[in-house]
Amino acid sequence: MIALSDYLTLGAVLFALSVAGIFLNRKNVIILLMAIELMLLAVNMNFIAFSYFLGDTAGQVFVFFILTVAAAEAAIGLAILVVLFRNRRTINVQDLDRLKG
Repeated sequence: MIALSDYLTLGAVLFALSVAGIFLNRKNVIILLMAIELMLLAVNMNFIAFSYFLGDTAGQVFVFFILTVAAAEAAIGLAILVVLFRNRRTINVQDLDRLKG
């Protein structure tokens, strides 16, 4: 049987990878959004692991709400990226900072 510490270790590794992806890659907006999604999935894995090992379904219900927000965030983020690409012809973060009014 897989222990709770194994799930938490995997969640911590995924969370650390996503933080590293955010700080190391500040040029591509799509990779930044993917790193944020990976961070949310790492937190969800911890919620599900605690929920399973404690025998409470509240954590699993909370994960459904987080996944709903993550799906909406991904859809809105990609829509904004499509509009920016049509106007600026780039998704480079350094080129997008010129949007300041």
